[in-house]
Amino acid sequence: MSITPRRPLRSVLLALLSLLTAALVAAPTATARTEAAPTATLTEITGFGTNPSNLQMYLYVPANVTAHPAVVVAVHYCTGSGPAMYNGTEWAQLADTYGFVVVYPSVTRASKCFDVSSPQALRRGGGSDPVGIKSMIDWTVNTYSADTTRIYATGISSGAMMTNVLLGDYPDVFAAGAAFSGVPFGCFATTDGSEWNSACSGGTITHTPQEWGDLVRAAYPGYTGTRPRMQVWHGTEDDVLRYPNFGEEIKQWTNVLGVSQTPAATDTPVSGWTRTRYGATGDRAPVEAISLQGVGHNLYSWGMADRALTFFGLKGDGPAPQPQPGACKVTATTNAWSTGLTASLTITNTGTTAINGWQLAFTLPTGQTITNGWGATYSPPSGSVTATNATYNGTIAPNASVSVGYQANHSGNSAVPSGFKLNGTSCTTG
Repeated sequence: MSITPRRPLRSVLLALLSLLTAALVAAPTATARTEAAPTATLTEITGFGTNPSNLQMYLYVPANVTAHPAVVVAVHYCTGSGPAMYNGTEWAQLADTYGFVVVYPSVTRASKCFDVSSPQALRRGGGSDPVGIKSMIDWTVNTYSADTTRIYATGISSGAMMTNVLLGDYPDVFAAGAAFSGVPFGCFATTDGSEWNSACSGGTITHTPQEWGDLVRAAYPGYTGTRPRMQVWHGTEDDVLRYPNFGEEIKQWTNVLGVSQTPAATDTPVSGWTRTRYGATGDRAPVEAISLQGVGHNLYSWGMADRALTFFGLKGDGPAPQPQPGACKVTATTNAWSTGLTASLTITNTGTTAINGWQLAFTLPTGQTITNGWGATYSPPSGSVTATNATYNGTIAPNASVSVGYQANHSGNSAVPSGFKLNGTSCTTG
């Protein structure tokens, strides 16, 4: 009697191995992107890398994220958080329109303020908050194959100060920054462990442009590459980080970027605003500064991020708005009282193709200024206005409608707006 089970067993094993190999080859590979962050929702990311000050990382990835997307780091104010920055600004909605990714760093220390004071924070790789934020960026770049030439920082108050610090510590990482109510890099420096510098906040620290520039250059000694562009915003009545800090920021960044302190262009994009541009006259000047007359520390309002996005150069980026509608119709009504009104706009897609992501352009009557709105973001608040879809109403099917609206002040003319264009296509009215 011959014993021959070895050959059939070997054959079975070989067959199973072949099947397993085929299955592994045929099976789709799970991508880091899908596992890391569901789209169109704010997600906390853990284990993102070196994080010496125990920051939290929140991420927003739009459903229509582009290949090799840009990255915007949106940094919160004192007492704030990443989720608060997500809910209180329009960066996520802009990401939906233009396809970039938003990183929201979040402080866990009791003050909820970012470290912009310690010697560690004010040098590249120093071991404080900027290191953790750099790790968040690296994780995002690796996970989404993000475009390393299009990484931007923006922030409000403490986040604005951190924007200045990030651009100083990591000039090779960022293409540009936008700081809302901040102070120059190094202005808040302390050596006693304190997070607060009263002299800086009070606007009493002044330096020459060269001295301010040297503080930035000392954060990354020997660096000779391209420096990021900077946009700064400040209210003249800021009682937390006093208005002189605005001028000191301009001195610092014009010196760092090697451009004249004499504006190349000055204009008033909104009543009460003075915008100066240094080194060039266009939307992407090396330094852009916006002063808001009579405005306090909490100057940030809806629509400002859209202007920062223009400065960044990302307004033409991304897959939306598309496709162009074949035809559209807008019905507009107003309900007015002595000095105010509410307006309702119904947008109907009368074409045959769904619209995925929309912007409605129109002209407000003279004397009207939008104070708040719903169903869309509105920018600027007067004159030629663009309303951009919210996350929940960005798609308009053929023959379907969406309704949005706003509240506005008026000086006697309460008429409806005119000149409606949906994604560049003129709409009928009715």
